[in-house]
Amino acid sequence: MPTTIVSPGVAINVNDNSAVTSQPIQAGAAIIGPTVKGPVGIPTVVTTYSEYQNKFGDTLVSGSQTYSYLTSISAYNYFNNGGSSLLVTRVVSGSFTPATASIQTAFVLETLSEGEIMNSVGAEISGSLVSGSADNYRWQITSPNTASGTFSLLIRKGDDSASSPSILEAYNNLSLDPFSPNYIEKIVGNTTENVSEDNGEFYLELTGSYLNNSKCVRVKQVLTPTPNYLDNNGLAKPQYTSSIPTLASGSFGGATGKNIPTGTAAKYYEAISDTNTQGLPASAYTQSIALLANKDSYRFNFITVPGLIGRNSFTNHYNVINTKLIPMVTERGDTMAIVDVVEYGQNLTTTVNAAAAFDTSFVATYWPWAQTIDPATGQNVWVPASTLIPGVYMASDRVSYPWIAPAGTNRGVVTNVTRVERVVTQSGRDALYEANVNPLATLPGYGVVVYGQKTLQKKNTALDRVNVRRLLIELNNYIGQIAQSLVFEQNTASTRNEFLAQVNPYLSTIQQQQGLYDFNVVMDDTNNTPTVIDNNQLVGQIYIQPTKTSEFILLEFNILPTGVTI
Repeated sequence: MPTTIVSPGVAINVNDNSAVTSQPIQAGAAIIGPTVKGPVGIPTVVTTYSEYQNKFGDTLVSGSQTYSYLTSISAYNYFNNGGSSLLVTRVVSGSFTPATASIQTAFVLETLSEGEIMNSVGAEISGSLVSGSADNYRWQITSPNTASGTFSLLIRKGDDSASSPSILEAYNNLSLDPFSPNYIEKIVGNTTENVSEDNGEFYLELTGSYLNNSKCVRVKQVLTPTPNYLDNNGLAKPQYTSSIPTLASGSFGGATGKNIPTGTAAKYYEAISDTNTQGLPASAYTQSIALLANKDSYRFNFITVPGLIGRNSFTNHYNVINTKLIPMVTERGDTMAIVDVVEYGQNLTTTVNAAAAFDTSFVATYWPWAQTIDPATGQNVWVPASTLIPGVYMASDRVSYPWIAPAGTNRGVVTNVTRVERVVTQSGRDALYEANVNPLATLPGYGVVVYGQKTLQKKNTALDRVNVRRLLIELNNYIGQIAQSLVFEQNTASTRNEFLAQVNPYLSTIQQQQGLYDFNVVMDDTNNTPTVIDNNQLVGQIYIQPTKTSEFILLEFNILPTGVTI
């Protein structure tokens, strides 16, 4: 922006046109599923359940009944047990678009969230919008000033009133002057995100010049820009003063997309079927799973898709889990999936047979279903175990580390559960565990407890345990970042020593925290031979001996004759 000099002096303009690519979006866990509102198909990080509610909503009305999506119940349990960041990807069926609002002849706003639920269009009666709700917005212009060419913009909740406004965001001293530091597009943002595909890979395509600072809306278009609003004397140019919006408030409209498609009788909780999981087909998840395959853009320790069932008789669900989700986490190698293998109402034999269809250390499954209190409705509802297990992992990590088993009475108690679908006996738990299914046991004095920590790997190695897989995920993420910093560095002893100086103390710390029995890191001339160096490679070998958990404890009580020393 050229600086106007009114009095003698020197003006220096520095225009920073550089851009630094942001780091991958990182979260403790990822979840894919339907939500009440929010951006469609765009992985979005939330750090509290309150933020989740603001961005994605909580309840919806279907067939005159109020329901919560499993996504919301899972997010609540995740944060309620100590989770700090959750990557949420909303899936829908059909076409969804945002709502818009034309603010007089000045500019157009667009909601970040999509779907008809964002429409608040309607008459304003006694200061309230007839169609306003807690899930949509209204806008308000305050403090217009034609002398300076500025105004303020408020984004309010759709269900508030003039006498009791609920302001979500406030932007003061905005300008329509593209050369002003307070230009509305710079302050609010105008970036649009769309999922695109190239050569079979999905990615986010960004359009717009300014990142979105608002969590509610973006500027779709400035209708009447006012470039260099002030003249050399600091006075408003007459041709622009009528462009400044005046005192007013209004609503948003024009959004399309129904959470429950017309003609669909959505099935929730224990009624989920192969063709209807909360009103959606299983195929609605595939694009989002493919998008999260991008390690350069997204990082998360584990992922869930509550509402999808991995039993092969659930053909549509099974295909998505077996051909999309499992290959995705396996190829990434830095995360794992928690899946459900049977729907509600199945017996132990069916569960064991369903789990037998899988063989991977990147997936863990738990059974049976459990009844939990829906935090939004207060009702007791049946949910698959994958809805609750993320909370167990977080509660375990809060008091220990990812490489410590998230199971047992110390770290595996499942909170917010009233009962399980079936009380599994010791013999039943034995059968499940032999099939690599982790039982939810009902133990007197403790309630419902995760009583297993196996992955679905059939081969008897250290990787058939959840704590070992999670240990390797931690090592992969940390050591991978160190290695990334060495790409294009000289393959010399100095570079290798730099790597060792960071990795060895890290592994030593994990050893002290009971994650490893022993380890050894080799990166020297023995594995970086002249041939390796000539091929532009830097080779490091890390040998680890993961600690094992005491899952089977044998106690012997021997009664001896009086006088015999024990």
